[in-house]
Amino acid sequence: MSKIVFVCTGNTCRSPMAEIIAKDLFKKAGLDIKVCSAGVSAFSGQAASKNAVQAMFENGLDLSSHAAKSAANELLFDAKLILTMTRGHLAFVLESYPNVKAYTLGDYAKSGKDVSDPFGGDIEVYRKCGEQIKTLLESCMDKLKEDLS
Repeated sequence: MSKIVFVCTGNTCRSPMAEIIAKDLFKKAGLDIKVCSAGVSAFSGQAASKNAVQAMFENGLDLSSHAAKSAANELLFDAKLILTMTRGHLAFVLESYPNVKAYTLGDYAKSGKDVSDPFGGDIEVYRKCGEQIKTLLESCMDKLKEDLS
């Protein structure tokens, strides 16, 4: 089974939202793809931020059981594709794991934009971040199907 990993900073906002949105999109598309997330500076076991949980709940997705994982572990070794939220995250991944196939989500989706960090923002900031992630993922679904099949 193919595996995709989303990477952000603390694995409490952007990458968990990307993980749960991707799982939902893949399920609806009938794709059997393992989806994970991690953070370059994550404290393992930390819960998703309250506003990330709320923003995803409003979209029918349950992020309440999320536990942060560090990108500095074996989680990335067997990933077929790694998508990061920013160029800084991508630099970390490529420096630590030079042989992986990794891109920023924005570059992979051909938008060229990093995913904005909602950390510390109000619920509306998290909603907009979730919408940005969903839009990017939807725009590259055909490419994801091809690369992960």
